[in-house]
Amino acid sequence: MSRFLGPIRQLGYVVDDIEAGMDHWGRVMGVGPWFYNPRVPIEDYRYDGESHEVHNSVALANSGYIQVELIQTRNDAPSMYRDFMRAGNRGLQHVAYWTESFDADLARMLAEGFTEKMSGCVGRNGRFTYFAQEAHPGTVIELSEVLGPKGRMFDLIRSASENWDGSEPLRPFPDLSKI
Repeated sequence: MSRFLGPIRQLGYVVDDIEAGMDHWGRVMGVGPWFYNPRVPIEDYRYDGESHEVHNSVALANSGYIQVELIQTRNDAPSMYRDFMRAGNRGLQHVAYWTESFDADLARMLAEGFTEKMSGCVGRNGRFTYFAQEAHPGTVIELSEVLGPKGRMFDLIRSASENWDGSEPLRPFPDLSKI
């Protein structure tokens, strides 16, 4: 448990081939089903304070309480994922803490000396920020808001993983405007 933000809720892996990643995690690791979005609609995306248009594919599945996220960058827009890959890394890039008190938790992290590197929003009440501090590959911290539709989607993904029998290993992301 983090002394700042509670338990880690997500492990974010940067991969070269998201389809192969989903197959491996499902078939070999027994984790699934995977909810896949070939182009995540990120609004107000910023990297080092500058706005960019990113194209990322994301797949989400749960193993118990922990959500596993696979990320494949599809363009060369500046991002911490791109930086991670350019440094020769693949695999665990970040850990995420989920919050229903985004503004207060962000202020607490900034007061602790953390600095924002990458941020944006996915749907209503789906803000996220990644902090710049990384002493070791895979230790970037993401603060992820889980109110409203995004939180309900994460609940749906966790629920689908409970007693998953291996059927329908690949599923589309739910429409956030309808949940």
